[in-house]
Amino acid sequence: MKKLIDKNEEITKDIELDVVDNFLNEIINHKWCFDDMALRAFHIQMKYNPLYSSFAQSLMKKYESPIDNLDDIVFLPISLYKQHLIKTGEWQPEIEFYSSGTTGANTSKHAIKSVEIYLRNSKQIFESFYGPLEDYTILALLPSYFEQKHSSLLHMVGSFIERTKENGSRFILGDHHLLNRIVENHHGSNKVLIWGVSYALLDLIGHCTFRDDQVIILETGGMKGRRREMTKNELHSTLTQGLGVSNIHSEYGMTELSSQAYSLGNGLFRPGKTMCVYISDPNDPLTIKKNGKGVLNIIDLTNIHSCCFIQTEDVGEVFSDGSFRIYGRLDTSQLRGCNMLYPS
Repeated sequence: MKKLIDKNEEITKDIELDVVDNFLNEIINHKWCFDDMALRAFHIQMKYNPLYSSFAQSLMKKYESPIDNLDDIVFLPISLYKQHLIKTGEWQPEIEFYSSGTTGANTSKHAIKSVEIYLRNSKQIFESFYGPLEDYTILALLPSYFEQKHSSLLHMVGSFIERTKENGSRFILGDHHLLNRIVENHHGSNKVLIWGVSYALLDLIGHCTFRDDQVIILETGGMKGRRREMTKNELHSTLTQGLGVSNIHSEYGMTELSSQAYSLGNGLFRPGKTMCVYISDPNDPLTIKKNGKGVLNIIDLTNIHSCCFIQTEDVGEVFSDGSFRIYGRLDTSQLRGCNMLYPS
């Protein structure tokens, strides 16, 4: 009898893995309608993700399958990634990404089933904004992430550097003279992209000798406790003046997600095709809207192995075309590296 039970459990786990893996493969390799896939993801996670299902059902007065409106979906508070290893189905992670946090802070942990798929999706999203990765020389100023080793950003940028190392791509760890020399000696049709955490780009002020037309500056993350926090507007204004460039690009991602958004200037982010951003009132987190100001709620379809529906602690504004801005952090959320002041 016990062997029969064990065999049934194995079959059930295999079915779970097939359903989840097939969904992800479809997301990566085929064309699809976002709303349809998001609803499919919801029903998969209600069935195979115990934590999300328990949380969602405790808040949904009536859960009747199938629902046909994304506005009815419950978003999981991002803070639960600090308390649980969240998984849809039973599987062993290839890697676990950790958030950087600040000194002494409790960090989030995100189990990743396939690093290859995570990196492939990240590359597809990057190229949808910037064109072929091979057209770039990437100089990465990510010292705190480089020290940590278990950062999703480090793995993503590291894979981009590996793919473009013949172009001279590399990590730059505080050597401003080396960075300037690479930029000044750069020749060819590919573009130089300086990808840096905010405080490292601020440290570059006063040391750079490159021209505006020689580089793209892309900032990500925050101060990580190394400098005082700034709003995006103040940070970008300081960087444009200090580095002598006309525009600052940005990348928006986090440990708990598998997709990214990019801003090509002016702080206006656009999500990759596997990601959609909604808004909720800080005082009414269960009421979800497609646009307006409030707390950002993210649907990330490539997060199917963990949780596709994340309520962040970021405050911003979502516009009717799906683009969004980041204004700051909820006052009640734990301070972390990307914390900013909410403008009045």
